[in-house]
Amino acid sequence: MSQKEFSEKTGIAQSSISDWKRKKTNPVSDKILMICNVLNVTPYELLGGTDSAGARSNPSEFILVEKNSELGQSILTFFALDKEKQGRILGYLKALSEME
Repeated sequence: MSQKEFSEKTGIAQSSISDWKRKKTNPVSDKILMICNVLNVTPYELLGGTDSAGARSNPSEFILVEKNSELGQSILTFFALDKEKQGRILGYLKALSEME
């Protein structure tokens, strides 16, 4: 899709799109939602480089986890522990991952 076509489909000025590319800046949140609608992707897919199957095209240093999920609650519980207990859990996880 050309920049002009993208501009027409999103309603975002070509100059704004050009600035993002030229100045290596990112669009504001309301523009991101417009872009996602046109590209038929989620904001997470757009910003995180992850497709709907979970494959990463752009490796990231962050993992997004829903706070109320079992994993999210486990992470919150982990961070509420003191450093000694966190260390014990990390040691246990390491030992489990090394088991055959």
